[in-house]
Amino acid sequence: MKIGLTYDLRSEYLSLGYTEEETAEFDNTETLRGIEIALHALGYETERIGNSRSLMMRLLEGNRWDLVFNICEGLYGDGRESLVPAILDDWQIPYVFSGAATMALTLNKALCKRVVRDAGIPTPDFCLVNSEDDLLQNKPPFPLFLKPSMEGSGKGVSEFSLVTTEEEYRRVCLHLLKQFNQPVLVESYLPGREFTAGICGNGPDARVIGVMEVVFKQEISAIYSYENKQNYKTVVEYRPADRDMESKCSRLALQVWEVTGSKDAGRVDMKLTIEGEPEFMEMNPLAGLNYKDSDLPILARMHGMDFRQLIDTIMQSAIKRIFCNPAQTVLIENEQYSCYPA
Repeated sequence: MKIGLTYDLRSEYLSLGYTEEETAEFDNTETLRGIEIALHALGYETERIGNSRSLMMRLLEGNRWDLVFNICEGLYGDGRESLVPAILDDWQIPYVFSGAATMALTLNKALCKRVVRDAGIPTPDFCLVNSEDDLLQNKPPFPLFLKPSMEGSGKGVSEFSLVTTEEEYRRVCLHLLKQFNQPVLVESYLPGREFTAGICGNGPDARVIGVMEVVFKQEISAIYSYENKQNYKTVVEYRPADRDMESKCSRLALQVWEVTGSKDAGRVDMKLTIEGEPEFMEMNPLAGLNYKDSDLPILARMHGMDFRQLIDTIMQSAIKRIFCNPAQTVLIENEQYSCYPA
């Protein structure tokens, strides 16, 4: 099976003058090579495609693949994570991970929270600040947590994100509006512990492969900010959740997975209320896949699944979803692939 790889390589964007923070969601060569090595070990042939523009050029040149392993984040607009899935849908080329609608929904944190809340899943109260005029609208009571509504990897999150006064609220909102040119998500601050759940599979086969707690080594650093994520080895410690919390977080994560239409693999982030109950924070359908440093491979490894097994589980989930009916096999370029639950 010939697998095309779509990705945004961080070094390429840095060489064009983009900053470290602007490219925070993009992947390095080590990540790409790790995925390739795992796929080769599983018997797949791979071909590097590159970013969305490279994909468009390759398609127009007549290139095709049996399946595309897509980790493109995109750079501009509120549909940037949807671009590659939408292009591949138009050319009827199947791909791994979620489709364009899910990517657009989950990138927009406020829209995603509205869908999740409508499904009866608990999430912190919130409002959206689109401009300076919105600073006068009703909002949840302090303390509040502020962040850009359409960024990942902790971009725009800092020690100043937690605000307790009107002066702080106004100052941080105006700063984020100017810096990121997008609405600011204003949430009730949850003071409890922080967890992330990794999910693989689709429909009835979807399962939580592990729940991991993010524990800050010093209370003064207890915001999972852009800076802390970049320096996680010195700032945080990752621990497997205890049985009771794993059960609670897994149940919530699978509900979010279903209602957002997520596919193949991803992560659900949550925090605890003061009563110790988990509430939904963010959905990440394009979880990082650096075999050493990304949360999903770390929590998978913590629960007995090495990186090759993780990639195999993701691939089998995609193959079953795309090509197979139950108890069927699929023939692709004269190679047989068994269709079995991931």
